[in-house]
Amino acid sequence: MNNIEIGEREKRLLDEQERLIVRALIRDPRLSDNQIGKLTGVPTPTVRRKRKKLEDEGLLSYYCALDMQERGTGHFSARHLYVIKFRIGITVTQIVEEIKHEPNIRTIFTDLIYESHIAETEGRVALIMIVEGKHATDIVENMHATIIPSLRKNHGPDSIEEVSSIRLLAPIRIFHNYVPLVNMHGGVLRADWPKDAVFVG
Repeated sequence: MNNIEIGEREKRLLDEQERLIVRALIRDPRLSDNQIGKLTGVPTPTVRRKRKKLEDEGLLSYYCALDMQERGTGHFSARHLYVIKFRIGITVTQIVEEIKHEPNIRTIFTDLIYESHIAETEGRVALIMIVEGKHATDIVENMHATIIPSLRKNHGPDSIEEVSSIRLLAPIRIFHNYVPLVNMHGGVLRADWPKDAVFVG
């Protein structure tokens, strides 16, 4: 499941050992299988096997997030959320295929786009993008001079029906469990954050 997949998938229930493993990884994804075993009581070989299975099934992913906003590296100081609505007739499959073959996906888009999603609004396929920049004007310039022309090149000159934006100030919650202003310290969940507050479904 490394490729983008759209559609229904059969519900996958975690067993109790998997829930313990995932809960430990939510607290600190840097933990080794041995450390998880010691924390959870699940034998290390079982941790290794079950963790790999969760990864292979595409249920468990790891991300490194570097804060480039003012409170972090200071590289960026503004962040806008854009909704790019495509015209009727452009399909999710078409968008996915063109993303897979987009040469800029690993170049300019990496530099400018913090996060993006395929969406649907008012019966049309859309892209949701969080774009970062040094300031608001910088974001608008990059959006209209770089990102939109690239999308039109891929999906057609008349492909975009409407663009709207919202200026974002600060993240509150990420991936269900991470509330940076409340429960994060040293890049992981605080040690005193209650076990029953870690959601694994």
